[in-house]
Amino acid sequence: ARSRGETLTAPMPGAVVAIRVKVGDTVQPGQSVLVLEAMKMQNELTVQSAGVVKEVCVEEKAAVSAGQPLLKIAPPAEGA
Repeated sequence: ARSRGETLTAPMPGAVVAIRVKVGDTVQPGQSVLVLEAMKMQNELTVQSAGVVKEVCVEEKAAVSAGQPLLKIAPPAEGA
């Protein structure tokens, strides 16, 4: 099955505390890519699939709503 990439969305409303990756970075499954603060708790958000960061949709300190796209991950290049 070919991976179509992944869009990481906010699981809950909150504020972006830290973005740990930038466009072009390679990520591995389970890697923490963003910290979201909600109800005074910091939540490490991780990616499910390996790939390359294609787009960062938010900025640090931004308020986000549940379901809002945060990062887009493209599948790893063939033969990489």
